[in-house]
Amino acid sequence: MDRGRLRVYLGAAPGVGKTVAMLEEGGRRAERGTDVVVGYVETHGRSKTTAATQGLEVIPRRTVAYKDTIHEEMDLRAILARRPAVALVDELAHTNVPGSGNEKRWQDVEALRDAGIEVITTVNIQHLESLNDVTEAITGVRQRETVPDHLVRAADQIELVDMSPQALRRRMAHGNIYSADKVDAALSQYFREGNLTALRELALLWLADRVDEGMERYRQQHDIDSTWATRERIIVPVSGGPESTTLMRRAARIASRVSGGEWRALYVTRRDGLTGVSPTMLTKLRNKATELGGTFHTVVGDAPAEAILDFARAENATQVVIGASRRGRLSSLLRPGVGERVVAGSGDIDIHIVTHDYARRSAPSARAPDSLGRRRRIAGYLFGLTAPLLLSLLLWSTGDLHGLPSEAMALMVVVVATALIGGLIPAVLSALVSGVLLNVLFTPPLYTLTIEEPENAFAILLFVAVGIAVATVVDNAARRTTQAANARAEADALTVLSHSLLTATGDTDGLLASACELFNARGAAIIRRDDDGTERFVASCGTPPRSLEAADMNAVIDDRTALALSGTNLPASQRGLLNAYAAYAKVIAERRQATAAEVERLRLAEVDRTRTALLAAVSHDLRSPLAAVKAGVDSLCSPDVAWSPEDEAELLATIQEATDRLTSLVTNLLDMSRIHTGSVNVAITEVTLARAVRTSLAPLPSGERIDLAVEEDLVVLADPGLLDRVLANICENALKYTPPNAQVRIDATPISGHRVALRIADTGPGIPDHDHARLFTPFQRLGDVPQQDGVGLGLAVARGLTEAMGGTITTEETPGGGLTFILELPSTTPDPGPAVNFRPSTTTARSGREESP
Repeated sequence: MDRGRLRVYLGAAPGVGKTVAMLEEGGRRAERGTDVVVGYVETHGRSKTTAATQGLEVIPRRTVAYKDTIHEEMDLRAILARRPAVALVDELAHTNVPGSGNEKRWQDVEALRDAGIEVITTVNIQHLESLNDVTEAITGVRQRETVPDHLVRAADQIELVDMSPQALRRRMAHGNIYSADKVDAALSQYFREGNLTALRELALLWLADRVDEGMERYRQQHDIDSTWATRERIIVPVSGGPESTTLMRRAARIASRVSGGEWRALYVTRRDGLTGVSPTMLTKLRNKATELGGTFHTVVGDAPAEAILDFARAENATQVVIGASRRGRLSSLLRPGVGERVVAGSGDIDIHIVTHDYARRSAPSARAPDSLGRRRRIAGYLFGLTAPLLLSLLLWSTGDLHGLPSEAMALMVVVVATALIGGLIPAVLSALVSGVLLNVLFTPPLYTLTIEEPENAFAILLFVAVGIAVATVVDNAARRTTQAANARAEADALTVLSHSLLTATGDTDGLLASACELFNARGAAIIRRDDDGTERFVASCGTPPRSLEAADMNAVIDDRTALALSGTNLPASQRGLLNAYAAYAKVIAERRQATAAEVERLRLAEVDRTRTALLAAVSHDLRSPLAAVKAGVDSLCSPDVAWSPEDEAELLATIQEATDRLTSLVTNLLDMSRIHTGSVNVAITEVTLARAVRTSLAPLPSGERIDLAVEEDLVVLADPGLLDRVLANICENALKYTPPNAQVRIDATPISGHRVALRIADTGPGIPDHDHARLFTPFQRLGDVPQQDGVGLGLAVARGLTEAMGGTITTEETPGGGLTFILELPSTTPDPGPAVNFRPSTTTARSGREESP
């Protein structure tokens, strides 16, 4: 089944006639025999709108009750059951009343289209999602009901219902839009003439862009390459030279003189990537283009003129603004420049040749800095002067064995070798010296500069010319080889950086070490400048510069941070690679910030979860002891009952027990809150472990069931108050789950690492192996038993306080049944030899377990 089509009537403001246009279109189709229904239309009490519905089948609306009010919404199910060919649905951006199935009416429209029903609908320009902020700035009213742009943009047909602001205000004044009591307020606020003019222009421009997109699709489908001058679109090629800003300003002025004019800056880079401007310059050009209201684009091509024209035709450009050549007149005559080639191939595209301050001036040499070095250059000069002389003396002494062609070729080899050693200039000098020696020593008459035969003169001149040409070729090849090697090294470094980005290592030290190695620097650092102007090192490697001012090279990471190198001076060609390292350092910093934000988000989520669980838990566990206290106090205070001393004692015991439970619960809640907020204050001191355990056991009921086997000389490093809370919670838990006739065993032994392990072993039901990790999670009550109380915080508090003191809590199964808690704390006791752990042997049945409060 084909999906239903969508036709949208777009308006600039309420009252332009969108709904009437939709209904009239539905009436025309119904007259032609099409099955048309009105799915939903909002007449707003307007007589003309109501009259337009006459003769059309209207689907009854569905009533929805919400907050003691009855609302009417479109009955989507009724329309789907009716299955018309066309459904008229007003107000596409409408928000449905909760309980309507779909949140938005445009979702209802999508459901109708999925069922094969064509939909005709209406929407105002201010309801488009992408223009919401713009229309708010114009009208001062933020639209809460919006529709996604892609839905309207993908419509099969969009028709603008247009009306001038003056006509719309007259319609408003005549009462054809709002009731009389609302007219004055509307005309002085939303329907001001300036507002309506801006909204109308916004609607026209938005629709013009959609029309332009449709035209481009048509041109592509029909392979049309010629320019259709439907809109002035200007292309301005830039080279990165000083005239680039002048050209972009001229293009912006030309575009601003025509309505809807656009301009684009274009930079053409070579395929080999060996020449071109730096990434920093490209960024400046892009920023300047954006500042002037244009866009910046780059294309790849070895023939700049052809690349410019191809881009202009692809963009349906009408004009190209190009700068006057910086080359001299003779050079332009001998070899046409980019401008001349663009003019020759422009066809129906207008070309503007713009003069500038640098026209007809030779551009600064783009030749890379001397990469041979001073020593090789001197060696080239020495070789170029001495080698021809020595070789000529050798050939002169053996003159009977060879002729002039062999002698010329031998000297040519010397010229080529000179070019390889010292470059172009020494090779040219060597060619001239070799030509003179060839004339003086081997061309009759000998030992003079005179040449008898014209043929020999031509041969010597040809030798010098060929020598210079060969030297030029060899020098260019050597330079290109060096450039290619540098480009490959940069590519390898960028590959490493890209791999680092993909693996997300975030290793700042490794990045700085790699930069030092690649750029042969003594040290590197990431330096950040604070608000007060002081500089601080974020990370460093080797011998970093003392400050940004003292750095030999630096690259900006962000407004306050830079990557600085010491002990190196990079050529301009490697600035791009340094900027890449700076960009990666920025990525690392942003990733760390994102990670920190995610950690904070998880922490807050855990706090929220704890708060929610706390509220759910205390609703019962706080009420129970409070209710017991309240009942006991009310009973004792009641004048209607005469209590015996035994009854009063029992009631007081009940009150005391409930109060103790309440105190324990509130203490655990406060401790858990301190742990989650990181506000646990720890005062570490030496604590005698046996005395601490006895102090913690004293208040506990059934304390006589605990078998204590802790040596008196064991000393741990802990906070006495926190340790008391930890021991009390663990021992209370162990007593709760140990059978009444069984003992809880507590012993302690020194272990390696200057620590003491305190074991609290019960012989209760124990827990399954997979629940050991969950035992210390807040609000966990494993194997809940209805008669047990507590919110499941005791062990979570014990672990949090123990970790705050630098210790750990783990669990293991007690042989024969039960659970053993192992509390490890730092100690001043010397490390012992091998120790034997206590293992109770009492056997009992295994079942569920609940953590103490």
